[in-house]
This record gives sequence, C-alpha cells and structure tokens, in this order.
Amino acid sequence: MATDVITLITHDHRTVESLFERLRKREGEQKALVRELHALLIAHARAEEDRVYPGIDAHHELEEHKEAEILLDALVRAEPGTRAFDETLDKLIESVGHHVEEEETKLLPELAKAVGEKGLRELGEAFAERRAEELRALVPQQSKAELYEQAKRADIPGRSQMGKEELAEALRQAKS
Repeated sequence: MATDVITLITHDHRTVESLFERLRKREGEQKALVRELHALLIAHARAEEDRVYPGIDAHHELEEHKEAEILLDALVRAEPGTRAFDETLDKLIESVGHHVEEEETKLLPELAKAVGEKGLRELGEAFAERRAEELRALVPQQSKAELYEQAKRADIPGRSQMGKEELAEALRQAKS
C-alpha cells in the first residue's frame, strides 16, 4: 500500500463513504458499523490534527472535525432505525462530505505543492503511525484466535499463515 499521506487520507475517506452507504442501506449490524465508523473517524482526525495540520493553515478543518465529532457522538447514542438516528446520520454524512471535498480539492493539493513527494511520504508514515495508535486505544483488542475466526468467516486466503497484525490488517482491507 502506498504510504504517502494523500493516498492514506483519501483511502480513509473512501472507507468512511462505504460505511455511510452501508448505514444508509441498513446493511449489517448497525451498532457495529457505527462503532467502526466512530473509531476510524476519530483516529483519522487525530492523526491529521497531530501530524498533518501543524505548519499549515487548517483552522477551518479543525472546526469541521469538531462538528463531525459532536454529530458522531450523537449517532453513537442514537438507536438504529429511529428517526433521530437517520437524521443524525444524514447530518454527519453532509458534514463529513463537505470536509472531504474541501480537503481533497484544496488542502491536500496545496500540501503536495508545499512539501513535495518526500515530504508526503514522511507525513504518510507519521499519519499512519498516529492513526494506528488511536485505533489501538479506541478499538478493544482482540486475540489472534478471534481475528482468525473473523478471517475464516470472511474467507480471507492465507489466514492460517498470518500473524495477529496481518489478520487485523487483512480484515480491515476486506471491509473497505
């Protein structure tokens, strides 16, 4: 997988959009999808705020992160299938969609010009490391056996030769 920060950020954006679509269509276990969305968005935002935004003018993006966090917390508290859940989900999708569009059309191209390819790779490593730290803190740790069983249900090839981290990554990739 590419390690430049733009590729990593936009990959997360597509994953979030996929989760939004599954929530809108009421596919899968809704509470589990909301937990996954919560963990990903919080980890993504913290990694951007701590590793990508320092040194650039990202005041507006920080405000958008805060707005999304408030809506995300409301979504976590809402009961799937209720009007409150659907309305909060719609607001969150709109808020995050606006943020993603601005980030991908303005902020990230400006960042690319400012730091160059080497800088993008360095930021990518820092972003990925910070994001992983946050995910570990937000997501309950599962044993290798639990991850293996999930990989088995997802029919991930080569699972019997994978270590715990490889299983976790394969499962993340299978979900996106």
